Amino acid sequence: MASSTVTPPQPDRPVRPNLVFRQLRGRRSPAEFAAAVRRAAREIGERVSCDARYVGRVETGEIRCPNYAYERVFLHMFPGRTLTDLGFAPRSSVRGRHARTGAATAPADPASADPAQTAAAQTGRADTGRATAVPVRPYDPGNPYTHDDHEESDVLRRAFMRGGTATVTAASLGPLGLALDAAAAGRPVRRCGASDAGALEEAVRQIRLLDDRHGADGLYRRAAAPLRAAYALLDAGAMRQATADRLYAGAGELALSVGWLAHDSGRFDDARSHYAEALATARTTGDAALEAHAFCNTAFLARDAGRPREAVRAAQAAQRAARGLGSARLMSLLALREAGGWAGLADRVGCEQALARAQALFDRGPSDADPDWMSFYGEAEAEGLEAQCWSALGEWPRAARHARRAVELQDPHFTRNIALYAAELADDHARGGRPDAAAAAGLRVLGLLGEVQSTRVQRMLAGTARVLLPHRRTRGVAAFLERHAALPRTA
Repeated sequence: MASSTVTPPQPDRPVRPNLVFRQLRGRRSPAEFAAAVRRAAREIGERVSCDARYVGRVETGEIRCPNYAYERVFLHMFPGRTLTDLGFAPRSSVRGRHARTGAATAPADPASADPAQTAAAQTGRADTGRATAVPVRPYDPGNPYTHDDHEESDVLRRAFMRGGTATVTAASLGPLGLALDAAAAGRPVRRCGASDAGALEEAVRQIRLLDDRHGADGLYRRAAAPLRAAYALLDAGAMRQATADRLYAGAGELALSVGWLAHDSGRFDDARSHYAEALATARTTGDAALEAHAFCNTAFLARDAGRPREAVRAAQAAQRAARGLGSARLMSLLALREAGGWAGLADRVGCEQALARAQALFDRGPSDADPDWMSFYGEAEAEGLEAQCWSALGEWPRAARHARRAVELQDPHFTRNIALYAAELADDHARGGRPDAAAAAGLRVLGLLGEVQSTRVQRMLAGTARVLLPHRRTRGVAAFLERHAALPRTA
């Protein structure tokens, strides 16, 4: 796709990396540091949805001054320091951002704005990098949802969970909503700029964050709309080649995110179609990182769908695509995907070899080359995936040990994964002859199902309930079976 011959407007000042903040991160990966930021936020009653991408934007200098919520969290993490001590520009020096006592307007500089605010302020204009002003509510310490932090807001969460498609699109997708409206009306979508690519990347991020907490069932149907909008943007073309590359990568990642929502909600055929679409996008653009991600998801789906040999082949293809990316953690995850396929084939030797490779790669530690989408992959996920391997091989006590470790290690941000690991633990205990322990773990999962909507988790729990039926007189089992029987049935 040819780049535009029009010279884009230059920013008022060059972007300068925040070397101080990078030094404070130390040896932790961006994803690990983001998890520390979220933990610190919870300690002071804040809600931020920091991820590896946000950390990267700070370190590259794209975010020159954080919003007030992040400011409070950073100052809590590094007591005695000011924003300037942390490498940020003084708030008063950031163009368009007024002091708290001044006019309540959003920043005119997108480098200092929150992504959700910027997306909401952009209205299909040319790629100028300027945002129109939107109101900023004053911070109320008694209400954590009134501060200037729209990322992963409670309003957005509730809109997703109750099914308000139009509300969610307007709240989190910005220009994508405009593209979708134009495509639905049969109108041509205007040529795209950097703001459109940013809105697409933000849509991917929001979907992943909501899935981490709440599972896929309440999200899948509503995520189809931004995916259609993303491909409408691709059809419209971009003003610059760099923007086109971002759009293709973003559309591929969005297809994978929507495919994962289908996968987790039991719609395997839909998931396979979305994963294939992402793989085609990766092959079209020569994007090795996207190709590795697509094959990774395909391997996981094949294992869950009862096609273990396909899972092995897809995981091996993912490893070939990822070899030049420099991420040992990614290669570790892909080795675990391969191990899951070997376990499904009842090939213990192949499974153990892949598990050993995964552990050795994991032990090399995180790096800046680790993809943003891998923020979920830490020690807890590695333990959970190994538990699934031993479970497939019928080694229930060994599987239970790894599943218990996964529950204990999981960052509380990933509520869906906690429910998943606890469901795995319950099933391993039930099949391993420990009905009392199985019931206790199952009750924990039931306590999370008000917040987590995942068909995969509910199906695992249903299998556990069937295994426990002969033990209904065992202490705790009756309570679990009664509560499980009261659940709404999944389709």
